[in-house]
Amino acid sequence: MDNSQSPIEQLRASIRHLWEELSPAERAVCQFLASASPDQILFSSAQELGAATGTSNATVVRTMQRLGFGGLPGLKRALAAEFTSTVAPDVRLRARISHVGHDLSEIWERVFDEARERIDHCRRLWDSESFRRAVEVMANASAILVYGTGASDPSARHLALKLGRRGHRARATSATGFALADDLLSLRHGEAVVIFQPGRKLRELTVLVDRARAVGAGVVLVSDELGGTFAGKVDAVLAAPHTPTGITAEPLTGIIVADALLLALDALDETRSVEHSHQLTALREQLLGPRIR
Repeated sequence: MDNSQSPIEQLRASIRHLWEELSPAERAVCQFLASASPDQILFSSAQELGAATGTSNATVVRTMQRLGFGGLPGLKRALAAEFTSTVAPDVRLRARISHVGHDLSEIWERVFDEARERIDHCRRLWDSESFRRAVEVMANASAILVYGTGASDPSARHLALKLGRRGHRARATSATGFALADDLLSLRHGEAVVIFQPGRKLRELTVLVDRARAVGAGVVLVSDELGGTFAGKVDAVLAAPHTPTGITAEPLTGIIVADALLLALDALDETRSVEHSHQLTALREQLLGPRIR
């Protein structure tokens, strides 16, 4: 695709280029997309686009893949990047509310539709080799530092908490600026760093990755857009698509990726996971004290 074009121009150019190769159903989807406004596409689910074009969810997804966007979330991500950079936050919020409407059942369905789209897209982006390397880095680490700032902080803290409950030495940080230096200073050879960051290339990420490499710590990056930027500097990149609209929580796919890593670590060392789960339960019972009968 021509990066000098806007996402909607890229979409229309792809349609023109592939038109003769498309099936009738795919053409129906393309005709609608070519005439739709960017925000109309951004806030539509695959089901809504299927209904509007007389096709199906699967046809919409397949058409997006044929056009080079990797699925509807891929197109939405491209549209959202331009939308958020040119439209003020309050205007974006009004647009989101306008498209969702005030029908409570529609609001409920819209949230679940986007969540499903993001999770399905995340599943399709799974790379078995990257996942294997990520699990290996974490399993062999003497301690794990999990980093996530802003909207990624919940994913980082979730993973660190659950790692600790399984007997792994883990700590989470969301520090930025000078405050991050203390966490970097304590990083040691043989440890691992897991970073949650969807798309913004913060200076902290570069410094964190460079520090990990300097001391001999492994690095796993969970991201949407930064895989290519850090591909040669980290041990593994795991895809976690972020929200194109703001309708669903940013950490959604990051937490799911974290859960997959945790289950893989459980499978590698079942004895340790079970033993620490037992210890956790015993400690909780002690903290509750004797039951009153």
